[in-house]
Amino acid sequence: MDLSGKKILVTGGAGFLGSFVVEKLIACGVPKKNIFVPRSGEYDLRNRKICEEVVQRQDVVIHLAAKVGGIGLNREKPGELFYDNLIMGAQMMEAARKAGVEKFVALGTICAYPKFTPVPFKEDDLWNGYPEETNAPYGLAKKMMLVQAQAYRAQYGFNTIYLLPVNLYGPRDNFDPSSSHVIPALIKKFVDAGNQGRDYVEVWGTGTPTREFLYVEDAAEGIVLATEKYDKGEPVNLGSGMEISIAKLVELIGRLTNFNGEIRWDATKPDGQPRRMLDVSRAEREFGFRAKTEFEQGLRNAIEWYKNKTISA
Repeated sequence: MDLSGKKILVTGGAGFLGSFVVEKLIACGVPKKNIFVPRSGEYDLRNRKICEEVVQRQDVVIHLAAKVGGIGLNREKPGELFYDNLIMGAQMMEAARKAGVEKFVALGTICAYPKFTPVPFKEDDLWNGYPEETNAPYGLAKKMMLVQAQAYRAQYGFNTIYLLPVNLYGPRDNFDPSSSHVIPALIKKFVDAGNQGRDYVEVWGTGTPTREFLYVEDAAEGIVLATEKYDKGEPVNLGSGMEISIAKLVELIGRLTNFNGEIRWDATKPDGQPRRMLDVSRAEREFGFRAKTEFEQGLRNAIEWYKNKTISA
């Protein structure tokens, strides 16, 4: 699909990932005037009529809007995370189908995978068990978009693709401690501790779980490549193919932020899923996506962005 002449709706396009996706679309030749970003303050996508309104006269929908957070938010608000994500996804896809949209790009989550998926996670393992309990409501709500996408493809011939990104990080991330993911949460803790002269940082869990991370600009490139080149019903992982323990991650962020104090682990807090790393071969095979950003450089970029943000605040 040549996107340059298409009208494209990007839900969540003003957010962390969405802002980079919009920039990538413009860099690919899509005129800025052809990209519509509905802001959440004005367009509540939990409302069916709003969904029907925003998809009118659009050729492509890239659905990135989500209610999302780390382990803390998932434990505190599982009902909201389930309902809001389920209803947004279902209504947006149905509205797009009824409006004659040419292509719908649905963004899932690594939280959809079973808790004990063999590493590296292959797309074919997606249904082989129940997700990790703390994020299961969110993961299952997002997973229903895959069911809907495949059902709509079978019954209506509707071109919907489903992408499964791993944990993202980078500049413009959410650093709010009540809802942030692990990397921005750790960056904030270490930078703030240094600025405030504290001699220790407290970290949730035991440090033993592993995670994979994808730099946000790489993720945006993968989404745009898939929008252009992928038209099949099978889900596709978007990741970097790396794995790092939380303990090693904490050590690395501590070094990059020049923090020399003590790390205190709170083992009463949950670890989350034991291991996470994706098999990323399908994305490379189907639409030529391979992550480019070296992890330590990506972390430096995120740390620098947060430091500049705190200085200017």
